[in-house]
Amino acid sequence: MDNKAALSVAMIVENEEQNLPDCLKSVSFASQIVVVDSGSRDETIRIASDFGCDVFNEPWRGFGLQKQFAVEQCREAWILVLDADERIPPETARVIRQIVESPAAVAGYSFPRKNLFQGRWIRHAGWWPDRVVRLFRKERGRMTDAAVHEAIAVEGQVGVLEVPIDHWTESRLGPILRKIDRYSTLGAEEAFAAGRRSTVWGAFLRAETTFLRDYLLRGGFLDGPQGLTLAVTDAVNKFFKYAKLSELNRRAAEETGEGRNLFASEKHD
Repeated sequence: MDNKAALSVAMIVENEEQNLPDCLKSVSFASQIVVVDSGSRDETIRIASDFGCDVFNEPWRGFGLQKQFAVEQCREAWILVLDADERIPPETARVIRQIVESPAAVAGYSFPRKNLFQGRWIRHAGWWPDRVVRLFRKERGRMTDAAVHEAIAVEGQVGVLEVPIDHWTESRLGPILRKIDRYSTLGAEEAFAAGRRSTVWGAFLRAETTFLRDYLLRGGFLDGPQGLTLAVTDAVNKFFKYAKLSELNRRAAEETGEGRNLFASEKHD
């Protein structure tokens, strides 16, 4: 498309050669695409460079700070933050183009996110509409500093759009388990830094509660085998996050020699 929209797309990537081509094609209407790589060992950088993206190599610093670095490389007044496994459908692209080309008092916009897992659109257990803020004026928004579960903080009014972002979430169990290991470690470290505590029993109870909530109370069973798989993986992630937090608590107690009672009652989310 020759008539590009005055929009910058900000992305962070690592080993995304499978996802990146379709993602980039879906935002080809943007005048600038910023891709910040943190050590890819596949064809990710070549794909981004060949597509005409502004590519940066940056050591990993956590999701929030890494995405903020990408945002700071954007030159347009409007910024769209996107992950490599996400796509902007044609109708959503049309609406985004209208927004950036028209004067508006709104500082940012949220989208419903359509999560697809193992070929199925997941509609229950909190997976739909899974609303996220992704489009904002550069001078009115920035990423939070969170190492995991980062978000965009917008100063001013946030409009609500009904056109979706498609999210082709990882469907292979091997990579999912590796992702759980990474995210649970980051979550445990963040909770530990905030002074929180846990025990292995507490981690088990949280995991059990998470599964029952996702699968039964929030209707995950209506999404078939995919819904069951997601409820289990969510519970597993919860268990390891708080089991790892318990391990950090125990090591800290051993190092300080305080011998704290780590089986005391704990705070909940």
